[in-house]
Amino acid sequence: MHIDGIAALVTGGGSGLGEATGRELAKRGARVTLLDLGRSRGAEVAADIGSQALFVEGDVTSPEQVGAALEQTLERFGPLRALVNCAGIGSASRTVGKNGVPFDLDVFRRSIEVNLIGTFNCIRLAAAKMIENEVDAGGERGAIVNTASVAAFEGQIGQAAYSASKGGVVGMTLPIARDLARHAVRVCTIAPGLFDTPLLGLMPEEMRQALGASVPFPSRLGDPAEYASLACQIVENAMLNGETIRLDGAIRMQPR
Repeated sequence: MHIDGIAALVTGGGSGLGEATGRELAKRGARVTLLDLGRSRGAEVAADIGSQALFVEGDVTSPEQVGAALEQTLERFGPLRALVNCAGIGSASRTVGKNGVPFDLDVFRRSIEVNLIGTFNCIRLAAAKMIENEVDAGGERGAIVNTASVAAFEGQIGQAAYSASKGGVVGMTLPIARDLARHAVRVCTIAPGLFDTPLLGLMPEEMRQALGASVPFPSRLGDPAEYASLACQIVENAMLNGETIRLDGAIRMQPR
């Protein structure tokens, strides 16, 4: 699929991986809707990109808000051809804390609700729009890129909720790709390792350097632009389908 001229929706587009992806898609000629919470920098990012970007405030767990973002995208930019799901949250808590208190079940539910159900909510609603498209020159109607994490495979101590949510994203990638294959819509997932996102930006510089040094090669934190480049490659490459791709510098996470 040629990116130039297509309409794309990026969730979590106000910062980190989503912002980088929105910027890269626009750089390659796409018209991009950034979906994020009102407290995000989404409006600022869209304004900086220019007329080919639109910010829509919304929560990925809300069918109504995601549906509204899709309608605004179609109205402003035309048929939706690409969706990149970057919205997500983190959590850290042991199953039973040192004080003997069990993991807060509401925290677990919220992680699943945003990272897994929110991702699927966006997929199902965007796919319903994509299958109405005319096929392009390559015979495609759309491409969907999801974001998991290496924690889906090597969750660390305290990551039960986060790993479960991201493992769910990995687990549903192939069946959804198979579901949508007859509609000529592709689905892939990226599983990033340690990336220089706002979450890690809150850590002391010494800790950030230590995390980067733990990556075999390149021994540094990933750049969100590197995620964005792979997301665009997935959109462009018709043979990438049903796959989860690790983007991690060969790291394998230790228990802690």
